[in-house]
Amino acid sequence: MGERVSTGIPGLDFMLNGGLVSGRTYLVKGAPGTGKTTLAMHFAMAGVHNGENVLYVTLEEPAENLKADMMNFGFNLSDLHFTMIDATPTAERYVLMENFFESFAESMDKMLAAIKEQFKQRYYHRVVIDPITMLKVATKDDIEYRRSFLTFVKAVGRLKTTVILTSELQRTDVEEYLVSGVIELRMFELQGKLARGIRITKFRGSSFDGTIRPYKITDSGIVVYPDHVLPLP
Repeated sequence: MGERVSTGIPGLDFMLNGGLVSGRTYLVKGAPGTGKTTLAMHFAMAGVHNGENVLYVTLEEPAENLKADMMNFGFNLSDLHFTMIDATPTAERYVLMENFFESFAESMDKMLAAIKEQFKQRYYHRVVIDPITMLKVATKDDIEYRRSFLTFVKAVGRLKTTVILTSELQRTDVEEYLVSGVIELRMFELQGKLARGIRITKFRGSSFDGTIRPYKITDSGIVVYPDHVLPLP
C-alpha cells in the first residue's frame, strides 16, 4: 500500500485510516452547499503546508471569488506552492502558464493536455479539479465521456500525483467505478435543524470507516467528528 496523504481534515483522515493513498484519484460528491470546494481546499492547503506544489483548477467559481471565500477560513491562496487555473465560463481567458493560453473547460481531453503541460514546468504533488460536473455536462455523448474519463484517470495516475475531483451530480456511476475512492457529503433535516453527514463509500486498497459521521463547516473550515454517529431520520 502506498504512502498516506492527509486531507487536511483530521477527522476525515481518521475515517480513512490515516489519509488518502498517494498517487490515486478520488471523487468528492455532494449537493450544492455541502462543502465540496472547502474540503478540496483543505486537501490543497495541507499540501502547501508541507511544501508541496499544488495545482487547483476551478471550473465554476471564479478565482477571485474563491480566494476571498477561502480567506475567511484562513487559507492563503497566494502561496508560491499553490497554482490556480481559472477555467470558469466568466473568465476572459484561461491561464495555463506564462504566455500560453487555451480554453479547455469544454473537454476532458483538453483538460488533460493542459495539466500535462503544467507538469512539464514542475511536478505537482496534488491536483484538484472543482467541479468535474462542468466537463460532464459539456460532453454530449456518454460513451465519449466514459472514454475520456478513463483516459484521464490512467494519465494522471502515470503522473504519480494525488487527485481530488468534485461533483454535484447525484449519478456518478462512471466516475465512482473508475476512481480509487469516493467521499460523499450530505445534508439532512433532523428535528427541524440542518445536519451534515460525511460518508466514505469506496476506498480501494485500504480499510475505512464506512459509517456516516457528522461534520460542521466552521470559521476554520470543515470539522469531522469520527467518534459520533449521525441519528438519521
